[in-house]
Amino acid sequence: MTSEQVTVTPTRRRTYWHTALSLAVLLVAVCLARRHWPVLETGALRLAVADQGWLLVGATAAAATWLCAALAQQGAVVGRLPPGRLVAAQFAASAANHVLPAGLGAGAVNLRFLMRCGMPAGRAATAVAVKATAGGVARGALIVVLAVVSPGVLRIPHVSAGWAAVALAVVCVTVLPAGRLLPRCRRALAVARADIRAVHARPSRAAALWGGSLAFAALHALVLIAVTRALALPLAPVRVALVYFAASTAAALLPTPGGLGSLDAALALALASAGAPAATAASAVLGYRLLTVWLPLVPGLVVLGILIRRKAL
Repeated sequence: MTSEQVTVTPTRRRTYWHTALSLAVLLVAVCLARRHWPVLETGALRLAVADQGWLLVGATAAAATWLCAALAQQGAVVGRLPPGRLVAAQFAASAANHVLPAGLGAGAVNLRFLMRCGMPAGRAATAVAVKATAGGVARGALIVVLAVVSPGVLRIPHVSAGWAAVALAVVCVTVLPAGRLLPRCRRALAVARADIRAVHARPSRAAALWGGSLAFAALHALVLIAVTRALALPLAPVRVALVYFAASTAAALLPTPGGLGSLDAALALALASAGAPAATAASAVLGYRLLTVWLPLVPGLVVLGILIRRKAL
């Protein structure tokens, strides 16, 4: 075997591997669309007679979420990331998030992207975790602010002593093993703390991280508000936003891919509890899903496949 053949064969194998991954991504998109076709068709018919101006506002807000996600990810990294590939990675990550549960798809895409940009695996994982944590804190802060602005909308359910004991037991089972592992992870935690301090030592990075996280959550709420306006749903925007944040937080407890099923049920129930007719609440959820999931899903998975093929992920 010549030296030329030795060098060409691994290259061809990598090409075949990337092509197979790209085809697998497209196959997933087709299967998801076929499985949920009745939902897509029903939502499209209801949106066809809705206010197109408000739907355009919702679609614009949905597209802007990818820019905000890119801004937040840049804020979690001290070095400068390539802007074009960063936005493309967030678009692809949003699609991957609807294939794997509990944000694993977006986390995996961002982790691979940061590593391809030259970051070590540990620092890339820290940056992804910092972005996710900032997003959770931003969502919690928005819930508190909206609950103060619109009192009485969000009701804290009564928790019995039995359920409280179960929750405490779960926390203990989760935290105690982590406490025993803590001494072994001190070096990694020290590196993570150093990276977090470095990010917050630069005002531009801190502003990008927290501003992007807040804007990302707020724009998702704006999508739902625009859809409810398009369907003439008689609910105040602040009330709809609070309903969205509460429902999406509750749906996170059931880690389905992209919140499909759990978020839909929680949103429909929350909107109906807020005073919306059940049929209109279901239409609003379908419209929100069309703008944030189904319309960008196939293009997002195509971008994901292209990034994989070009070894950007």
